[in-house]
Amino acid sequence: QVQLVESGGALVRPGGSLTLSCTASGFTFSQSPMSWYRQAPGKGREWVARISMHSTFRNYLDSVEGRFTISRDDAENTVYLRMNDLKPEDTAVYLCYTSLNGQDTWGQGTQVTVSS
Repeated sequence: QVQLVESGGALVRPGGSLTLSCTASGFTFSQSPMSWYRQAPGKGREWVARISMHSTFRNYLDSVEGRFTISRDDAENTVYLRMNDLKPEDTAVYLCYTSLNGQDTWGQGTQVTVSS
C-alpha cells in the first residue's frame, strides 16, 4: 500500500525554525521526485519545493527561497523540509506529494502555525 506520512508540524514563533519529515512506503522511493505543498486556511494548495531523484535538482517557491531547504534520505525513504526564519504567512498545513505512474499521491499533512 502506497503511503506518505508527514510529521514535525508545530506552533513556532516568528523567526523560528522547524524541520518537517515525510516517510514513504509502498513504492520505490529512490526513483521518485518528491515535493512539499502547503495549504493555508481559506486558500488553495500551493507548491513549496521539489527535489529530484538523487537530489540532483532542488526547486523552491520564490517566497521561501533561501529560508527553506528540501532534502531526502533514500536509505530511510524520507524527505525533509527544513524551514528557517519562519513568518506568520508560512502558517499552513504542509503536505508531501509524489506522482506514481501519473497518479497523484498525497500525505495527510502536518500543521505548521507561526505566531507570537
